[in-house]
Amino acid sequence: MEHEVFVPVPAQRLREALADPARVARAVPGLQQDAGAEPGAGRLKVRFGSHSVTYRGTVRLTARKDGSYAAEGEATETRGTGSVKLALTLRLAETDGGSTLAFEGTATADGRVTEFPAEQVASAVTRLLNRFA
Repeated sequence: MEHEVFVPVPAQRLREALADPARVARAVPGLQQDAGAEPGAGRLKVRFGSHSVTYRGTVRLTARKDGSYAAEGEATETRGTGSVKLALTLRLAETDGGSTLAFEGTATADGRVTEFPAEQVASAVTRLLNRFA
């Protein structure tokens, strides 16, 4: 998976936001954080076309020495036995008027999400990444 988003803030300001787990968790659209848990732990409802699936899990963002970030997450369906795992690399680049945030990585899933057409899943992932950025 590869995706790129323009963010209208300087790269340094974006790096500061990505270094703060609480700010990262607040940026995940629809994430309902568990009370008292670490940032990034909670429930997330994802819409696939006219259907939605709610997952409970965690996502962690870690800075790397090369200036990129590693995002790792795993979750299970709240109703069902399906699960999702993701491993992404986020890279920032300074651009005119802001920054470019590039996502690259993989995700694996089983359960209800496998019943939806691939284009609906891709659309849901793209929408989630765009809103996060």
